[in-house]
Amino acid sequence: MPKITFMGAGSTVFAKNVLGDCMLTPALRDSHIALYDIDLQRLKDSENMLNNINKNTGGYAKITAYTDRRKALEGADYVVNAIQVGGYEPCTVTDFEIPKKYGLRQTIADTLGIGGIFRALRTIPVMLDFARDMEEVCPDAWFLNYTNPMAMLTGAMLRATGIKTVGLCHSVQVCASTLLNGVGMEYDERVQWKIAGINHQAWLLEITRDGKDLYPEIKERSKKQGPPDWDRVRHEIMHTFGYYVTESSEHNAEYMPYFIKSKYPELIERYNIPLDEYPRRCINQIEGWKKMREELVNNRDLSHERTHEYASYIMEAMETNKPYKIGGNVLNNGLITNLPKEACVEVPCLVDASGVTPTFVGDLPEQCAALNRTNINVQLLTIQAALTQKKEYIYHAAMLDPHTSSELSLDDIKALCDDLIEAHGDWLPKFK
Repeated sequence: MPKITFMGAGSTVFAKNVLGDCMLTPALRDSHIALYDIDLQRLKDSENMLNNINKNTGGYAKITAYTDRRKALEGADYVVNAIQVGGYEPCTVTDFEIPKKYGLRQTIADTLGIGGIFRALRTIPVMLDFARDMEEVCPDAWFLNYTNPMAMLTGAMLRATGIKTVGLCHSVQVCASTLLNGVGMEYDERVQWKIAGINHQAWLLEITRDGKDLYPEIKERSKKQGPPDWDRVRHEIMHTFGYYVTESSEHNAEYMPYFIKSKYPELIERYNIPLDEYPRRCINQIEGWKKMREELVNNRDLSHERTHEYASYIMEAMETNKPYKIGGNVLNNGLITNLPKEACVEVPCLVDASGVTPTFVGDLPEQCAALNRTNINVQLLTIQAALTQKKEYIYHAAMLDPHTSSELSLDDIKALCDDLIEAHGDWLPKFK
């Protein structure tokens, strides 16, 4: 009977997806599911919801909510991480509003850019605390990280702890179908694809049907009929650099220096870029939760269907030794030969009872590797800042960020970092 611990269990909808999936999986349904969150109301909500799903799927699982983190982790086989340190208020608001005073605009700010850097700086210390507990109470557990910034957090865990960690994202599974559907082409089981790069900027290196390359038709249709309104940035990247990228256009608009530019405000309309998108989503989610809470939390007839989230499939493959392929975030160590070895990369991985085995990719197309490296620079320096607690590495990370450095001077970037450090207060460790 495996023990599955869910950190950040107050993410009720996500907990429903991942843990509901586990309850529907024969190899996992007898699990002890341990829930942990610092928000006690949301923790109780998730416990009630999962008890209802469990009752309606045979009642096999044992579900326990914990307020003691070590107890929640004790003896765990799998730890799913979905925490958000600092929440929408105050931290996300801070990440958006202070840069705005400098004329720096963002869309999502959770993966790269000034927002991604500061989200990592406040989250890495908490995850290292988790790791220290795990090293004592469940040293052999697998840590499945879903929290952003994915590459920075997973990279920090893999470099600074002994915990077996893999980073998981939703964008790999839906990349090929999104591209095909967006240009009016069918996605079916005959479509084969291969993706590698870094999280949120991994490249669709191959897309074929019955062995035939689909890229020429995709690009022709995209040019002829125009990309979907919500995906103009990614189609521009594909036409310019040759390959489609995994994560959405609103994300990718801020990973490169070409799209959000105060000097060219017309680009915002041309590429349909939703500035301040993440705060809007947060407000809508908070409002939506008030309405959704009743049907999720107190619904005794609540049911669930297995989703495409990787977590339950990974645990199932490890428990049954039946191999399963994922797109996982792991340390590079020569997997992608033209990216730094210490980078956290997203590559095809085989999962079975021996764990997660990443596959060798070789060289990415040089222009794709070059774009990845501009993001990796920021990731590595942010991890360095978190592990050494030296302020100069925060400055360096921000100064090398593609979007930030294309808009602000060195003096402004330094001042912006200082303002953000001060505004975050106790949400950050003290930097030297």
